Amino acid sequence: MSTEHKAALASGRAQGLAVRRYLEALERNRPRRGRRPSRDSLKEQLAEVEAALRDADPLKRLHLVQQRKLLEQRLASSEGAEDLSDLEQGFVDAAAEYGARKGIDYSTWREIGVPVEVLRRAGVHRSPPA
Repeated sequence: MSTEHKAALASGRAQGLAVRRYLEALERNRPRRGRRPSRDSLKEQLAEVEAALRDADPLKRLHLVQQRKLLEQRLASSEGAEDLSDLEQGFVDAAAEYGARKGIDYSTWREIGVPVEVLRRAGVHRSPPA
């Protein structure tokens, strides 16, 4: 395998990784349906779980510890949206070449939720209808 071929493979892997990480971050930060519990509500629930843990039997304690972990995760995620700037820049650097190589067009990127401005910065444009 030539040095150029190895470099091309490494470049393709890096582009694929940049695209994957950005799309996964978009998915994690996508707005969800339904009402969100307030931070105060989550803190109250966490306090109730902590109080119940003191007198719980082993099986109940197992479930309460899991519930506590879930509440702590929800509290941490409610502190603010993930900073996508580094992932977005990686996507911008890779998307046009990756999309051209894999046959991914503008409408497909849009359908999975990539914002128009990000595609514009990446150099991914609408192609004229055939």
